[in-house]
Amino acid sequence: MRPSRPLFLVALVVVLGVIAWAVLRTAYVSLPPLPWTAVPTLLLLALGEAFTGVNVLRRIRRKPNTKPVEPLVVARMAALAKASAHAAAVLAGIFAGFAASLADSLDKPTPRHDFFVSGGTFLAAAVLVGAAFFLEYACRVPKDPDEEEHSRGASRA
Repeated sequence: MRPSRPLFLVALVVVLGVIAWAVLRTAYVSLPPLPWTAVPTLLLLALGEAFTGVNVLRRIRRKPNTKPVEPLVVARMAALAKASAHAAAVLAGIFAGFAASLADSLDKPTPRHDFFVSGGTFLAAAVLVGAAFFLEYACRVPKDPDEEEHSRGASRA
């Protein structure tokens, strides 16, 4: 499995934002108001992934008072990080498009409410992407110290 590429996730956000913006320009009137519950849910997921990332990073690097981590657990955590980064990028794109489509209707109460909810959801999804990147980074195998010394010596020659 390859690490997530930030450029791909940004492209995903932009493409889905444009699609959501185009769809909502015509279909917003028939939608119910947005619930605010996605914001704390995404933030709790981000907190859980960040906490797990710190824990996995400490265990992989064999810090004092930690147990070694099973390789299969690390592989599952890396898969979770990649999947949540992609899912959060999709959500960020949809809610960015939602906010962009409502930006010109802030004088009415319902679109103003939906604008702030969609903006908050976009920010929470961006935080989840960051936490997922950290968890993915934490799952990387550290380089062997002997290998690092050998590569430093070879680069100086």
